[in-house]
Amino acid sequence: MGFILNPLYNIVSGVIVFIHKLLEPIFGADSGVTWTLSIMGLVVLIRIILIPLFVKQIKSQRALTALQPHMKEIQKKYKDDRQKQSEEMMKLYKEHKTNPLASCFPILAQAPIFFALFTVLNGIAAKTPEGVSAPIARGFLKGEYLDSAAQAAFFGAKISQSFLGSTDTTVKIVTVLLIIFMSATTFTTQRQLMVKGMPKMDASNNMMLQQQKIMLYLFPVIFAISGVNFPVGVLIYWSTTNLWTWGQQYYVIKRNPTPGSPAYEELQRKRAHKDKLDTKGINGIDQNEATEPEVQGQREQPKKKKKKKK
Repeated sequence: MGFILNPLYNIVSGVIVFIHKLLEPIFGADSGVTWTLSIMGLVVLIRIILIPLFVKQIKSQRALTALQPHMKEIQKKYKDDRQKQSEEMMKLYKEHKTNPLASCFPILAQAPIFFALFTVLNGIAAKTPEGVSAPIARGFLKGEYLDSAAQAAFFGAKISQSFLGSTDTTVKIVTVLLIIFMSATTFTTQRQLMVKGMPKMDASNNMMLQQQKIMLYLFPVIFAISGVNFPVGVLIYWSTTNLWTWGQQYYVIKRNPTPGSPAYEELQRKRAHKDKLDTKGINGIDQNEATEPEVQGQREQPKKKKKKKK
């Protein structure tokens, strides 16, 4: 497995060390801010690289939405034959060049990086059988960088320590807060997609909607349970990527929503209202004249009295 994992360790540690070198003159070599921002910088770089996959994910979700009527027909037609139903579904996906697993591509693509970062940070916190700290070098994170990272802290908690791996109260408080934040952002991101970004669908016998509901509640629970084993640095990584996902999804839902979704209907109403105002402007209607009350008639001037001749 070394020939697969070692390149990942080199990539992850190399990016972190490179960003650390850029930030070192500003915040200091051993500053927790420097190492925290280095991990966040790794997230930003990865998510920029994954933008094409995100675009593919959006296209696949919209294609699946458009196929919902056909999928329901297949389910109804072959309700007593699961094998035939699966075959027809796969044929339908192939004809329309879509994949129901495409929504998982960004997460799956991040998984190797996530595992490599987890291993690198765990290596920093490694201990000998005698209980003495003995950091393990991974990739480019070695020497002075390894010693510095081992001491770096995020709000008083070392980035290499985890909830279960430390007896420090500060570490436990910071990790619990990060786990709550990580789970909450996972939930709100999925709910944002379901409430605003998905077309209104019949909940009965709708696989796509059922899968979204399962993800809405299952993923936060998984993160909450597994988070106690994650080093603080990994929790920072995952919280940052959740924020990126939320912002990226918000932008797409607002600017280019899925047809038939509540966000799409709202955008259409706004555009119709804007077009109406533009049309009024083109027809030469003066807005000031439309709002100012019309003056009824002219003011009568007082008549001058004529002088009588003597």
